Amino acid sequence: MIANIFTIIMLSLGCLFFIAGTIGLLRFPDVFCRLHALTKSDNLGVGLITLGLLPQVNSASMAIKVILVWALLLLTSATSCHLVARHERRRQMVEHDGNQHNNGNNNK
Repeated sequence: MIANIFTIIMLSLGCLFFIAGTIGLLRFPDVFCRLHALTKSDNLGVGLITLGLLPQVNSASMAIKVILVWALLLLTSATSCHLVARHERRRQMVEHDGNQHNNGNNNK
């Protein structure tokens, strides 16, 4: 009974963090703020959902699998966030260099 209540609370909190991350994705102005909101809240949401699922598993091997899935999600989330941020930063640098080059040509 207590395990079920704990699971419901953790799953609900995890879903709330997912919703908060989605709102941040839609509302923040630039890519970096969106990535920050999305990765932080999603990582916490997945952690809370994992914590909520652990009392429901039947064996230690299943608990280890759930924790491994959580760890892999953390790793892929951080990696994909880094790749998107690096791509955006490079895009901004190319735009900035292009604008400087165009401004130099306009003055001639």
